[in-house]
Amino acid sequence: MLLFIDESGHDRKEAPYEVLAGVAIRERDLWNLIQAIRSAELDFFGLTMASVELEFKGRSLLKRKVFRLATQGPAMDADKRRNFARDFLQKGWREVQGNPPEPRSNDEFTAYGQAVLSFVTRVFELAARYRVRTFAAMVSKDAPRPTDKSFLRKDYAYLFERFFYYLESLPSDEEMGLVAFDELEKAQSRILINQLERYFLDTEKGYRRSARIVPEPFFVHSDLTTAVQLADIVGYCLNWGVRLNRMAEPTRPEIEPYGRMAFDMRYVGKHVDEMLKEWPIYGIFYVEDLRPKREREEAAE
Repeated sequence: MLLFIDESGHDRKEAPYEVLAGVAIRERDLWNLIQAIRSAELDFFGLTMASVELEFKGRSLLKRKVFRLATQGPAMDADKRRNFARDFLQKGWREVQGNPPEPRSNDEFTAYGQAVLSFVTRVFELAARYRVRTFAAMVSKDAPRPTDKSFLRKDYAYLFERFFYYLESLPSDEEMGLVAFDELEKAQSRILINQLERYFLDTEKGYRRSARIVPEPFFVHSDLTTAVQLADIVGYCLNWGVRLNRMAEPTRPEIEPYGRMAFDMRYVGKHVDEMLKEWPIYGIFYVEDLRPKREREEAAE
């Protein structure tokens, strides 16, 4: 089982929350899902985004301007929309290559907006078809941070906890979890690796979970890795379109339908504790404090 992880809102700028999002995909489904998404790109844009050096990231595909463009004219015929959208993207790509600006028609702008929204809907439909499970830690931007930088933040620890329970729920006892992150700056990647090693090797819970999750993650380029781009869209749509208990920041109403699609794919399971009490486990959750237990207790004294 592969868990692809990406961050949304961690630059702490416009986004209302920080979201650590993951998509869990079975190995046997991954390539079929990637091919289906590429086929959807051809259906809606007449080309693959990689061919014009674009990623399908939430921040670019679902920005407010795209929704305005999509609704500035009537719904287009699929073939007409695809041709106009292809011309729109190719003109932008040629300009990025250093060629002079090319005029774009209103039809091209409208077609691009409508194609994007239809494409994102198709991506979520494909993810559900290929049994993708979503995970996300939704974090208040005011959440207290650990002072000891060697500790793994609680959003990561809780995300791995949910992934562990998901792996345990699968039929095969031999199912292992591999984790892939969007590549960070090298020094940041090293810090995260050290935090993960400490969590999986030096804490009781982490050590127990290393029986199902390989402690050393992979780092991949998001522009070359379709599944990380999927995690990006999931994180963006949850950030702007879904609110759990105690989350008070406003949503963007136009994002809510996409947020609901991401939310509906969440892992939902159960855990039986030492007292044989059964607890529900949800793959998408809210975190108000990122400090480890020791730091929280010291602050309360």
